[in-house]
Amino acid sequence: MTWKTISPTEISAPVLQNYLQNVIAPRPIAFASTIDREGRVNLSPFSFFNLFSTQPPIVIFSPSRRVRDGSTKHSLENVLEVPEVVINMVSFSMVEQTSLASTEYEKGINEFVKAGLTQEASVLVKPPRVAESPAALECKVNQIISLGEQGGAGNLVICEVLLIHLKEDIFDENGKISPFKADLVARMGGDWYSRAQGESLFEIPKPLQTKGIGIDAIPANIRSSNILTGNNLGRLGNVEKLPTKAEIEDFKQNIEIQSILKQFDNQPIELENALHKLAQYYLEKKETITAWKVLLAGD
Repeated sequence: MTWKTISPTEISAPVLQNYLQNVIAPRPIAFASTIDREGRVNLSPFSFFNLFSTQPPIVIFSPSRRVRDGSTKHSLENVLEVPEVVINMVSFSMVEQTSLASTEYEKGINEFVKAGLTQEASVLVKPPRVAESPAALECKVNQIISLGEQGGAGNLVICEVLLIHLKEDIFDENGKISPFKADLVARMGGDWYSRAQGESLFEIPKPLQTKGIGIDAIPANIRSSNILTGNNLGRLGNVEKLPTKAEIEDFKQNIEIQSILKQFDNQPIELENALHKLAQYYLEKKETITAWKVLLAGD
């Protein structure tokens, strides 16, 4: 495997930005509405954004200086004057309007109007929120940290969430926010976006309550499989314990397993490959314990 190794100091800022934005992705979008001391509203998206604390609830977005000339953006100028912001989340149904709002209009131009979005009055802060957004966070700005004066330098706007607005239709029948209903989008590099929908969404059980055995505890012949992927091994290593010998012996009575064992009798390599393929099938169905039984059935 070959690598392209690059020092940030040896390439131009635009090229560096292109590389970073293409590999640090997808990035959530902070559609930030702000207001200046004269009461003029600004609305602009920022993909240098994320959640950093729950208690206190802190989010940070970064309106970086423009790469071409080092100038600052209206959103930064506004929060320096009025330290309040509403972070509106972006769904697929409004992504084109969000992109339009990123246009560098002159100061004082209201991007709500330009992008055809609806201003809705906030409760605790002065900037309005976007009515079309599935979720909006009313925030006070606790601190702004400048990372430099050159083009591309970030400005960390550290925001404390004061109030959360969530549309009722993004909740599922269990009262939890559904990623399918929220239908959020994220930024990639260049003109590319990603959508949290369809086959892009998948679940991986988090090893928070239990302690997985780890990939290092998986038998060597499984660990070095030519069929099972790193993701497959990660899922196998996430179980707390392996099936018992009694459970495996009982599982061997399965008609499918019996057929494989008989078909590849005295063919150890072919048998192993067949079992690994079947185990992979069960892993993709999220039936991890069954996959383990398949893998251990050949012992």
